[in-house]
Amino acid sequence: MHIFVTGASGFVGSRLVQVLAARADTRVTVAARGRHLTCATAERVVRFEDLATASFSAELSGVDAVVHCAARVHVMNDLEANPLHAFRVVNVEGTLNVARQAAEAGVRRFVFLSSIKVNGEGTEPGVPFTADQPGNPVDPYGVSKMEAEQRLRELALTTGMEVVIIRPVLVYGPGVKANFLSMMRWLHKGLPLPFGAIHNARSLVALDNLVDLTVLCLSHPAAANQTFMVSDGEDLSTTALLRKMASALERPARLLPVPAVLLNAAARMLGKRSLSQRLCGSLQVDIAKTRAVLGWTPPLSVEQALRLTASDYMENEKK
Repeated sequence: MHIFVTGASGFVGSRLVQVLAARADTRVTVAARGRHLTCATAERVVRFEDLATASFSAELSGVDAVVHCAARVHVMNDLEANPLHAFRVVNVEGTLNVARQAAEAGVRRFVFLSSIKVNGEGTEPGVPFTADQPGNPVDPYGVSKMEAEQRLRELALTTGMEVVIIRPVLVYGPGVKANFLSMMRWLHKGLPLPFGAIHNARSLVALDNLVDLTVLCLSHPAAANQTFMVSDGEDLSTTALLRKMASALERPARLLPVPAVLLNAAARMLGKRSLSQRLCGSLQVDIAKTRAVLGWTPPLSVEQALRLTASDYMENEKK
């Protein structure tokens, strides 16, 4: 099987390429923006500057499936004058540019890594998002991902190329950055944190669990033209996650039982409402469809994935 992967320099894409290239029956061609990517595990590296105009026709010839990871990702403090336009250029037009060329080249299947933000920003505890409910994005990034999904489904109808959509929740694992890395640093240093009384419920997905599902979706007959949620299958409160993370780091969790209502009020005063939502709010997904249609079970438990993440963090802290 010959697989074409975009966004191969990213957190998910780089791990996916590593796993695919280790398979004896798989050839991998990767595409990444700029000129700084080196990928020893890939058969060929294709570089591009503008995803919306890049030509991949030659490289897509003979390819069996595409995994599209490349995206303009969600950013906290976007400096773009028109963020929605900036997201649409990459996440909608760029995605469709790759998909159209893949269809023209006879690629059988196109796997699109979308986002849970298509569904929205939060759920009521015990009322998870499902894969087939209507989207309700609230920010430009989520809107652009939903529009890309819609355009891909239309393309599948007119070309016959199979499209598979995967909506990940927060992805963590070795090499994770952003807020997850910050939390590990706080815990590793033994800092007291005011998150000891948060009773929310959030779905997460370990990097290797997401990659495992993505690889399965490349060839599973029942995945064609379906949308799937993906998570570790175990929802955690922020308090429980921090305790498990501290245990993986072999550090005590010094969590102060500050009520969530006070944390939310402080966040509003500081203009950090979105951060408060992620720490105190709930966001759950139901992976029952993924399990039933594909027979998929997350290969890593939360504890196993956190140990791998913590081990990588501590190893890199020594360097």
